[in-house]
Amino acid sequence: MSIAISEIFGPTIQGEGALIGVPTLFVRTGGCDFRCSWCDTLYAVEPRFKADWTPMSAEAVMTEVNGLSGGHPLLVTLSGGNPALQPLTELLELGHAQGYTFAMETQGSKVQDWFAMLDHLTLSPKPPSSGMAFNRSRFEASLAAAGDQTQVSLKLVIADEADYQWARDVAAGYPQLPLTLQPCNPSPATPEQPDLETDTESLNSRLRWLVDKVTADRWFNARVLPQLHVLIWNNERGV
Repeated sequence: MSIAISEIFGPTIQGEGALIGVPTLFVRTGGCDFRCSWCDTLYAVEPRFKADWTPMSAEAVMTEVNGLSGGHPLLVTLSGGNPALQPLTELLELGHAQGYTFAMETQGSKVQDWFAMLDHLTLSPKPPSSGMAFNRSRFEASLAAAGDQTQVSLKLVIADEADYQWARDVAAGYPQLPLTLQPCNPSPATPEQPDLETDTESLNSRLRWLVDKVTADRWFNARVLPQLHVLIWNNERGV
């Protein structure tokens, strides 16, 4: 079965979440079942870009991964779109056999048995500002599919007060999961404006606001982190 690939790039570093700063390669798949209002990867989401996605076998993906890594196994981050829509069992088997480890982020809207083959799974349900609804039953099914061997963490993006209160409610239901809170990028690039620069002043203001909220509320099990890749490379692709 072929995998819809939007882009493969790296080595770089993971820019967000529990593995922030860890060297990684990215395998970005095409296609998503969500349409978040502030999505920064619409080129890997919307069907109008399907002609830009390449159907690849697991073997072809690993050939490209090995070429980029120089044959030195490292972390591979599966991203999207929503990579949970893709048939990734064979890719995980091939990569693990060659010494690679795999991390993936998904909103938890689509459940796959192969979640249990991941080394790290970031579940990132979308807040009210995204315009997408949180389906708790599917989220919990995704969590259950990961099993006991996969490291699972929770990452919540926050744009405003409503998102913050929603995040408090969601996180309270899963105290066993390491928690990352991330301010929303106020000016993500779009296919129409691929070179749009991030409003770093507004982004840092949101980060400071979020830190103040967390510390004032004594929400000490939360880790507040920016999108490191945005601070380093702005909205540039392929980094």
